[in-house]
Amino acid sequence: MSGPAILFVVDAGPAVGGGHVLRSLTLATALEGQGANCRFLAPPAVAAILTAFAPSMGQVTAVSSQAGDLADAIAPERFDAVVFDHYGLAESDHRAMGQDKPALVIDDLADRPLGADLVLDSGPARRAVDYNGLISDDTRLLLGPQYAPVRPEFAALRDQALAWRGEPVGRVLVSLGLTDLDGITGRVVERLRPKVSDVGIDIVLGADAPSLPSLTKIARRDTRILLHIDTPHMARLTAEADVAIGAAGSSAWERCALGLPTLMLVVAENQRAAANSLAEREAALVVDADATDFDALFDRALTRLTTDAGLRRQLAAASAAICDGQGAPRVAEAFLKMIAARAS
Repeated sequence: MSGPAILFVVDAGPAVGGGHVLRSLTLATALEGQGANCRFLAPPAVAAILTAFAPSMGQVTAVSSQAGDLADAIAPERFDAVVFDHYGLAESDHRAMGQDKPALVIDDLADRPLGADLVLDSGPARRAVDYNGLISDDTRLLLGPQYAPVRPEFAALRDQALAWRGEPVGRVLVSLGLTDLDGITGRVVERLRPKVSDVGIDIVLGADAPSLPSLTKIARRDTRILLHIDTPHMARLTAEADVAIGAAGSSAWERCALGLPTLMLVVAENQRAAANSLAEREAALVVDADATDFDALFDRALTRLTTDAGLRRQLAAASAAICDGQGAPRVAEAFLKMIAARAS
């Protein structure tokens, strides 16, 4: 007997990045590993990421990520359950699109009513009270980084990576989002290059990142730089790096799973709460990308990160304690049990 058919409705694009698609792909992989059959509504921006990272994943074409276009695309589809990872949708959209099937909403904001049977919010500061008045009384909450959807290859490298954190800095990983909001990657690399010597710099970008043309030119003359475009090898790059400059989005949990000491940049407002919580737990150094004195704050934090081995060991231990990389199978199991219970 085949498992339940689960449809994913996610957002992507220059304004929101690609993190929604990547974390939903991770959850879809975990669900399929436990017997489900998954496919995605695929507006152009989502389809591009799926094609790059999961070309065999089922796709249902949609005109755009706008609610009306998604509703039109989902209307003729038949499925047993639905996953929403789209901050532009709220309860009325969830109810209308969900066809009265079990619904999981992946959220980070707790800022609007949700039509969900299950809510996943992996923010480290999130509390159940934050969803008071926004969900039904019988909605179940999965809160905290222990539920963060992290790809299984990260968990597989965890012990190996944690064994040598705190060693001298030989490689820096720069990972500020596939869509490179406002060209932040190029801006950061320009500040980084003169401040590190004899250090490899791995830069992760999407194929349409605005910083890519300039960084391609720089990489031709700076042999320290390696560009990784839509890379499938993120776990290996994270494990091999000694420090990272990373955004405070969903990739933060990948770095935590491998205990990678990180200078974390807040590049979107919805990242602020998670970043602040990690800073309070001394699990990352945090700088706001929009700070008026960003250059000075960045330089100071970078110097601390690259020169203080004790700080790096402390950051590694604190971040690794926050997320073990096993969140996706936990969420998949909980959702499949809920689907089965509704079907019986």
